Amino acid sequence: MIEAALFQGLSWNPIDDVRQLLLFPFMVNALEAGTIVAVMAGITGWFMVLRRQTFAGHTLSVIAFPGAAAASLAGLPLAVGYFSFCGLGALTLAGISGSRRSYSGESAAIGSLQALALALGFLFVSLYHGILNGLNSLLFGTFLGITTGQVTTLLVVAATTVALLAVAARPLFFASVDADVARARGVPVRLLGFGFLLVLGLSVAATSQITGALLVFALLVTPAATAHRITCRPFLGVALSVAIALAVTWIGLTLAYFSVYPVGFYVTSLAFALYIVVRIVGALGARHPLVHVRVEPA
Repeated sequence: MIEAALFQGLSWNPIDDVRQLLLFPFMVNALEAGTIVAVMAGITGWFMVLRRQTFAGHTLSVIAFPGAAAASLAGLPLAVGYFSFCGLGALTLAGISGSRRSYSGESAAIGSLQALALALGFLFVSLYHGILNGLNSLLFGTFLGITTGQVTTLLVVAATTVALLAVAARPLFFASVDADVARARGVPVRLLGFGFLLVLGLSVAATSQITGALLVFALLVTPAATAHRITCRPFLGVALSVAIALAVTWIGLTLAYFSVYPVGFYVTSLAFALYIVVRIVGALGARHPLVHVRVEPA
């Protein structure tokens, strides 16, 4: 009875279920947008975890909330609010962070920025009366209402983001692993850090449109953290991060379509469950040498 109420239309025939998903243009748009966002989040998130900037990523996801709320209040597309506020947030974080070696000393300033972003978000929501249903979408995501134009915008942003990361991959990896040696070898560490925060801001703004502002953290961090636990090889790690992000996004969108819960809930739960499984298997492998598992710190 409860299962029937939660999952309506889902059957044991996956082929028929997929056909049903693809019948509606809005669901096709959601799957296309989710695929684009998952690839971008998987690649960007891998570098974010490597650089230990997950707190900065979380701050940008919080900043996306007042951006979307401000856009709603002004009658503008939500994407305008997401990208503009996340871009400004990335510039602010770059100014706060400074050099790579000072990240740990500025956590209080970054936390204060988070608090300000949340306060502004709820202020904009209160000024725009009757936004309660929209508030749930802003915070926890939705697959409804994704247009072809939004998919195109996401594709452009994702292509730009991936291209920038591909060009800067080697020096960015060097600067992330050992900033002092990279600086001594002439690598522009500070410029790379500034540029990466801008790219991270674009990724957060794009991902927030699928998972919501508060749950973007799950798609950016958890697949990448899981990949880091499995392997320390850069190319394999990035590929695993993207594969995990794609899997949880596709499954999450499917379950959200057939149930009453938002897509962000499923994406977060699936990604976290896989992360826990990898940690448990890694712990068992450390205790029992016969279980060969490569465990790397996330």
